[in-house]
Amino acid sequence: MKKQDYHASITVNATAHEAFESINSVTKWWTENLEGSSQKLNDEFIVRFGDVHYSKQKLVEVVHDKKVVWLVTDSKLNFLKDKHEWTNTKISFEISTQNDKTKIHFTHIGLVPKIECFDACSNAWSQYIQQSLWRLVNTGKGQPDKKENKQRVKVNP
Repeated sequence: MKKQDYHASITVNATAHEAFESINSVTKWWTENLEGSSQKLNDEFIVRFGDVHYSKQKLVEVVHDKKVVWLVTDSKLNFLKDKHEWTNTKISFEISTQNDKTKIHFTHIGLVPKIECFDACSNAWSQYIQQSLWRLVNTGKGQPDKKENKQRVKVNP
């Protein structure tokens, strides 16, 4: 049976170690709106995209310079009927070297065509992996969502 989980691959001009470090630097390629840590096994972190997306990830597999897997332990995607569609899905990054290049194979296990989020979420992942993460690994500068300012400035008329 054909796997239908969303996946994307990028090839970068970097070592496997540099790719691994970049993947774990979530605030440099996915979003600056992160609470917690994304560095080692059993670390947990929360990401938010305004009032639209909340998800909590736990690092459940970490093989230095080869693989990182996050388990989504909680989620609330307010634009979906089933706001918890991501809960219990896994996000996997597998790293391999080919000649002088490094390949990152990304899979969101459980993000399949039959669920409501597939189109919107796969389009977003494509941007984050193929553009932002690719740029971070190759140039040192990704394109994460910027930090949201939680303090509202009051303007007196």
